[in-house]
Amino acid sequence: MIEYYLAFKTIHIIAMTAWFAAMFYLPRLFVYHAENRDVAEFTRIVKIQELKLWKYIALPAFWTTLISGLTMIVANTDLLSVGWFHAKLTLAAALIGLFFYMGHLLKQLQKDMCAKSGAFFRFFNEIPTLFLIAIVTLAIIKPF
Repeated sequence: MIEYYLAFKTIHIIAMTAWFAAMFYLPRLFVYHAENRDVAEFTRIVKIQELKLWKYIALPAFWTTLISGLTMIVANTDLLSVGWFHAKLTLAAALIGLFFYMGHLLKQLQKDMCAKSGAFFRFFNEIPTLFLIAIVTLAIIKPF
């Protein structure tokens, strides 16, 4: 399986890029949604955008990232013997938690049951960027 490692890695990077794009944009839609709760027609449109982004981009990209990442580990078990990879997996697990928290917030917003402010979502919007910086740095520099 090692001969297919680079193919799995290519799929992983492409899927991860799409997944992060969704995680960057979804909280931005949440900002617009939270700041325009009283404008029914606007929130109706934003709800559609949020749901389509989640269903058709975020979830497929997440699953493709996860499956290709696990396939890379199976193809190259040596990854499990280096410290930087364990740190990357820890960050990836936390990122998955953040992603499903986004899904929870999405459900609340879809039902008009989310009391979070636009300011909260503006801050929340920055968190995936921090994960991206840390994970890519670990994967490229391999500091330990």
